[in-house]
Amino acid sequence: MAVSRKHHGIEPAPAGPDRPGELALRLGDLALYLQDQDSVEATLQGIVDAAVQTVPGAQYAGLSVVRKRTTMSTPVASDRLVDLVDQAQVAFGQGPCVDVLYEKRTVWLRDTSRERRWPRFTARAAELGVRSMLSFQLYVINDDLGALNLYSRHVDAFTEQSEQVGLLFATHAAVAMADAQKIAHLAHTVDNRDLIGQAKGILMERHKLTGDRAFNLLVRASQHTNTKLTDVAQHLVRNGELVEPGTPASTEPDVVTR
Repeated sequence: MAVSRKHHGIEPAPAGPDRPGELALRLGDLALYLQDQDSVEATLQGIVDAAVQTVPGAQYAGLSVVRKRTTMSTPVASDRLVDLVDQAQVAFGQGPCVDVLYEKRTVWLRDTSRERRWPRFTARAAELGVRSMLSFQLYVINDDLGALNLYSRHVDAFTEQSEQVGLLFATHAAVAMADAQKIAHLAHTVDNRDLIGQAKGILMERHKLTGDRAFNLLVRASQHTNTKLTDVAQHLVRNGELVEPGTPASTEPDVVTR
């Protein structure tokens, strides 16, 4: 699926697919395209870029995330304008994205100059040149939430077709995000296991220890220094030392005991 970031002007985005079959094909291409991305960041960027090309009326797009229901951020956007608009939502604590993250599945903003629900935010959005928005809730996992936000410089840019296409798109995007995050977590877990395995091997060779005793030594060093086990292992692999310089020598007790 061809994805471009050339959406910085004020001209409307190309119209979305008019026929169900065309939409199905486009969403199928989207799923394959997102699966081919090699990182979470690339997947997220692919989502916002494809959203602009897929949802009728969208000129810009961004993904917003709330951690622990307290900290909102926009990790990826199709244009700097999105960051500026979302900063206003964070600063004022109001706006379509805020509502969709906490309260609703979909939120429309038809005209920032006439909207009364979020007066401080809409005044700032209008000042930035954004006239309408459409936001979709992507996921709610415990206290973490995510949303896809679409923006236009035109009044009433979004229609019922935009909402229908956007909901389908958001479903695919949520699945792609979840898959990318799972793969990243798995890769991180494997890397950590490899790192700990290397550290164990160093201790086993250096002090003629069994694998269990070498691992226990790493755990004791982690507890003694209040340091993550992976950080203890990384320091040993990189520097040949079990603990940071200056920590008590008792961190490495009985290392020659078999």
